[in-house]
Amino acid sequence: MLTKEKVQEFLKEIEVDDLVNNLQIMGDDVYIDMTAHSPAMHEKKKLEAAMKQAFASEFGENVHLKLKIVSPEPSEIQQSQIKGKQIPGIQNIIAIASGKGGVGKSTVSANMAVTLAKMGFKVGLLDADIYGPSVPTMFDTEGEKPISVEVNGKNMMKPIENYGVKMLSIGYFSGANQAVVWRGPMASKALNQMIRDAAWGELDFLLIDLPPGTGDIHLSIIQEVPVTGAVIVSTPQHVALADVRKGIAMFQMESINIPVLGLIENMAYFTPEELPENKYYIFGNQGAQYLAEDLGIPVLGEIPLIQSIREAGDVGRPAALQDGSKIAEIYTETARKMVESLVERNKNLPPTEAVKISTMAGCSPKAK
Repeated sequence: MLTKEKVQEFLKEIEVDDLVNNLQIMGDDVYIDMTAHSPAMHEKKKLEAAMKQAFASEFGENVHLKLKIVSPEPSEIQQSQIKGKQIPGIQNIIAIASGKGGVGKSTVSANMAVTLAKMGFKVGLLDADIYGPSVPTMFDTEGEKPISVEVNGKNMMKPIENYGVKMLSIGYFSGANQAVVWRGPMASKALNQMIRDAAWGELDFLLIDLPPGTGDIHLSIIQEVPVTGAVIVSTPQHVALADVRKGIAMFQMESINIPVLGLIENMAYFTPEELPENKYYIFGNQGAQYLAEDLGIPVLGEIPLIQSIREAGDVGRPAALQDGSKIAEIYTETARKMVESLVERNKNLPPTEAVKISTMAGCSPKAK
């Protein structure tokens, strides 16, 4: 005979007793009220299917399980989390950050943008480095000015476009030799305008090239837009990696809680053009790998120190555009790993916080 004690013992065995709020038995009918781990609909469905299968296996088909699964109440931390308003048409917003300056973050951002565009994604790039905008130079668009277009009765900025990437930067509004001397609130307001008052159209990815370090501009971006994930750029030296820890810690703060998709190690090794198979670890070897393992995040790519990367950036044609080259292959693999990490992130978070990408260009979730 089915008893309440038997069912309670079984619930302990399958380790869900802490989720049960109410348990009643009437003949062969078992009524259970439960609270799911997560508010996500797919989590509730998974829990329901697992419970029904477990009960049928343990008590047979004659026992009828009547389940009521409710969503958990948001915690104080979740209620206080900084979440921006969705931007219509933009599927995923990726913040590209670094703990310190001089690690080549803007070069990585530019090459990742053109690589994603080559893979078939619709890509935008926002140069949020107010005090050192470099996107106009790297995309050979210096001197260009965004024009005003009317969208749904509202005047909007039309981003500059080159190599299949839509771009906005403070560098398009200030002169090449003009210093931007702004306090934090003014810089944040300018960034918010470039995000909200721009006709980005439909984008799979909007990459945001953040200033180095951690500060009020970073916080302003996080408050203004729902960042899907962050990518951290570093060089292999210990002094750079120490600052990376601080950058990752910022995104992982309980009030921010933005997933770090992975770490890109820039200038990982030097390869001379005449000896393409040789690798010289000028700044240290595998520093990023050790840090990534320690923090439990993946390494998305190791970008070598190659002269052509610098030359390509200086002439406004990112090195990733060099079809068939070693550097283009490395950036393609790095972008693929980033998208795979993003697929994994979107699969494991509630759909209200994660927007699916329509095409993954051959990418799939990472194998466990």
